[in-house]
Amino acid sequence: MVGSTTTTHRPQSPLSGAAARFAAATRTSGGALRLAEVPFLAQINVRLDPKGPAAEAVGLALGLQLPPEPDTAVQAGELTALSLGPDEWLVVGPPSTQADLEARIRTAVGEEPAAVTDVSAQRTTVLVAGPRARDLLAHGCSLDLHPRAFGPGRCAQTTLARAQVVLIGRERGFCVLVRSSFAGYLADWLLDAASEYV
Repeated sequence: MVGSTTTTHRPQSPLSGAAARFAAATRTSGGALRLAEVPFLAQINVRLDPKGPAAEAVGLALGLQLPPEPDTAVQAGELTALSLGPDEWLVVGPPSTQADLEARIRTAVGEEPAAVTDVSAQRTTVLVAGPRARDLLAHGCSLDLHPRAFGPGRCAQTTLARAQVVLIGRERGFCVLVRSSFAGYLADWLLDAASEYV
């Protein structure tokens, strides 16, 4: 065909415009902070009876047990399961795995009553790490972020600078899952609050 061109459309992450500013803040903090977007993670919301057979079947299919206690997280390999409530979990995995994850969970659930929803496009993830990560987040979050109260294996639905987020404790910091529509606002807030440490 004369004059035809084939172009591949690459999706743009919600915070692609903030990448250079995150990198600059990380550099100028002298190791006190690390800020970066972790875009396009697979995110599958799962609602089911925690005491029913589907919960165990999903755990076996994913190779990690759905955590029974709210506000806790379990990680196995590249997958993390977050308990968001008594009968609700968010399964987070590597980019481009959402179709596979959703299919595995649906197959495991079988005919049991459950809701399995791909919410990958709903949120992006911001990594906030480094020795001053807790201090930075404490500027806008009312949770007790001390390691004894909110360390690795903990998660919470909360607000950060008035934006609704899912906060996950990690070994060296936090992951902040924020709705894509609030991502730019939260990035600006984080960079402004980080100016104290750069």
